[in-house]
Amino acid sequence: MTTTSVTVQGMTCGHCVASVTEELSEIAGVRAVDVVLETGAVTITSDAPLDPADVESAVTEAGYALA
Repeated sequence: MTTTSVTVQGMTCGHCVASVTEELSEIAGVRAVDVVLETGAVTITSDAPLDPADVESAVTEAGYALA
């Protein structure tokens, strides 16, 4: 298992957290996504290191941006 940490900008509510979590969870190999709304900190647990482009694409698809 490996972890990837990113910061997401623009989240303001629980729906935002759910959207980001849902999109990141669809990346192959992702086992868990932990989002802290107050800080925008996101920790992704996966089977193998993730491609940063995949992470950015998922966050963008959810309607947000990486900090």
